[in-house]
Amino acid sequence: MTQASPPIGDLLAALHALPGVSVLVVGDAMVDRYVYGEVDRISPEAPVPVLRAGRETAVLGGAGNVVRNLAALGAAVRFVAAVGDDPAGEELQRLLAAEPRVSADLAIEHGRITTLKVRYVAGGQQLLRADRETAAPLAAAAADRLTQAALAGVAACSVVMLSDYGKGVLRPELLAAILQAAREAGRPVVVDPKGGDFGRYRGATLVTPNRRELAEASGMPVDGDDAIVAAARAILAATGIEALLVTRSQDGASLITADAVSHLPAEARDVWDVSGAGDTVAAVAAMVLGTGRGLETAARLANAAAGIVVGKAGTATVEPRELEALLRRADLLAGGDKIAHVDDAARIAAAWRADGLTVGFTNGCFDLLHPGHVSLLAAARSRCDRLIVGLNSDASTRRLKGETRPIQTETARALVLASMGSVDMVVVFDEDTPLALIEALRPDLLVKGADYSVDQVVGADLVRSWGGGVFLAPLSEGHSTTRLVRGMRG
Repeated sequence: MTQASPPIGDLLAALHALPGVSVLVVGDAMVDRYVYGEVDRISPEAPVPVLRAGRETAVLGGAGNVVRNLAALGAAVRFVAAVGDDPAGEELQRLLAAEPRVSADLAIEHGRITTLKVRYVAGGQQLLRADRETAAPLAAAAADRLTQAALAGVAACSVVMLSDYGKGVLRPELLAAILQAAREAGRPVVVDPKGGDFGRYRGATLVTPNRRELAEASGMPVDGDDAIVAAARAILAATGIEALLVTRSQDGASLITADAVSHLPAEARDVWDVSGAGDTVAAVAAMVLGTGRGLETAARLANAAAGIVVGKAGTATVEPRELEALLRRADLLAGGDKIAHVDDAARIAAAWRADGLTVGFTNGCFDLLHPGHVSLLAAARSRCDRLIVGLNSDASTRRLKGETRPIQTETARALVLASMGSVDMVVVFDEDTPLALIEALRPDLLVKGADYSVDQVVGADLVRSWGGGVFLAPLSEGHSTTRLVRGMRG
């Protein structure tokens, strides 16, 4: 059975619910360092390029990159991990201290080498990676401290994320204890796995292997949709894991349970660097499950996030506005560049003003477009050089008009508005009023129908405060959406 795709409104609602989710992350922390430079000759000592090193950066890697992704999307993160008492361990602690949404509980083991991956990059290409680490089980004292911290964190979180890089933190005993505690507390558990024994993750809600990891764990071919489903279901049957989300590089991802399958196409337009993409998938999926939503929504948001992060260089994160823009872009293909996220719209509006153009703004639900709407938009556009329309989302329209509205989805309404010559940009907003949107866009002219008085127009004082004006457009009599809806319903 193939799962139906959640509607765009459900995906956006899930995205907007992510901030504030509390996530316990347990796993292998490391530091990713990047050394950037230029290559213009080959070494006379060996046939290798000579890198003239320049800029260096360091970011959290491994389970730390999961933490960065979670924090970037607004999660409150409790991070339980182990480090050595070495310079890389000190650097990792400094990087964690710079993350305001993250509280770290680190077991520090004397003599352990904190995992450090140094990548040498020139011309946008990675030339070499050098690793230093201890990849062995923790000593008893550090292991006990880490176990106590992890179990204490389960009940205090919305969801548990286990990031396994095979460096010795997630021992079988610790995994079993966390999975049991999560089961007793009713917390979903997401695992980014390592190695060929997925039985270690018995009882997890979702495990997120890539295609190679699936092949290793199942011992089966994974060279097509049917083969991937068969391999995944063999693992599910043997382990009691609820679902696998198999990432498949350029082929997207596959969500597989015992009785349902969803093959999700790749969202990436340009692939720049795949390092850390699996961390992003696991992080986003965990957050969505932490809001109480289902596996299908979690998989689709995670797949979309992966499409963004592989277009960035290095170990990167995804911002909510990027994910929202991608979701809307995918659902609003016909709208082209006229349909924008508020941040992009604000930037474009500022550029228009810098070019000496007058920017106008009007707003509404525009549920069933009728001649009154057309007249209002034409009158508004006649008073400015560029007209931006703020469109109430489905959720805000429902709050304003009742549970039976809107008749058309925000996708359909935005597409119709974007197709009109009088409209230069459409921005969907979720609030009941457009006040925050007006403040972000800073229009020169605010337009409403003449059935309003100036003191009733939301944002009028704001626009006037920066020298703008308000225009009350004449109404085209006899047209209203409410009247149309009543006629449709007899």
